[in-house]
Amino acid sequence: MRFKIPNMACGGCAKGVTATVREVDPNAVVQVDLEQREVAVETKAADADTLDRALRDAGWKSERLAA
Repeated sequence: MRFKIPNMACGGCAKGVTATVREVDPNAVVQVDLEQREVAVETKAADADTLDRALRDAGWKSERLAA
């Protein structure tokens, strides 16, 4: 699943987004594209709604993208 994170602008932000995803699923595979401000997540422990909610709760402006 993929998410657009408009307020992810630097490496520190990328680490924060990754940490948020890993709080939901410590085994998630997270790929960050800072230039596009997108994150791709591979997980079997959470659905898109759960991850979207966790990202928003952590202060990220998360928008789900089509796969």
